[in-house]
Amino acid sequence: MTTPTARDTVLGRIRDALALAPTPGTEIPRAYRTGRTLPDGERLTLLTDRLVDYKALVHPCTADRTADVVAEVLRGHGARRIGVPAGLDEQWLVSYDGEVQRDSADIPAPSLDALDGVVTASAVSCAETGTIFLDGSPDQGRRALSLVPDLHVCVVDLSSVVAGVPEAVARLVPERPTTLVSGPSATSDIELERVEGVHGPRTLAVVIRTDV
Repeated sequence: MTTPTARDTVLGRIRDALALAPTPGTEIPRAYRTGRTLPDGERLTLLTDRLVDYKALVHPCTADRTADVVAEVLRGHGARRIGVPAGLDEQWLVSYDGEVQRDSADIPAPSLDALDGVVTASAVSCAETGTIFLDGSPDQGRRALSLVPDLHVCVVDLSSVVAGVPEAVARLVPERPTTLVSGPSATSDIELERVEGVHGPRTLAVVIRTDV
């Protein structure tokens, strides 16, 4: 009797798993926890706590102060030349006195590195995990725009903040390119040394529009 090789063992486990798999067309129950709600104040507090824990900068403001706060954040980081999606609300930039570049697919992604920062809107945010979802809508732009510049100023409406992940996913369109942002880009090496800005912006500033 021959001793089974590691390959035989792996393939045998795959065959066993396939035998237990549901037949095509079988409806899989999706009994996820959905429909949870939280009062505005609690959603704001929870989202802020998670974002700060991720080392993001949070700037709550009333809707009428959006332009002033966005400009203050950009000036505070020395951003004199920024990129914005083609569909971003122009009123959000009326207080900013620097150079604004409207993004388009014709602009090579590597050239976005010359920008001091980017300002985008957002699709939905999850308070429980502190995650902001961008779905490529005209006011959020392509993935490269929010990943290449070193500063990302993201405007979040409190009305788009939901309690948990299932509630957030329910608001997304599956066919849209979705980017999940949980704080500034960061990674750690084998010695647990944190390095920021490796896979995206080194600084994430979140402007939360609310009347709470």
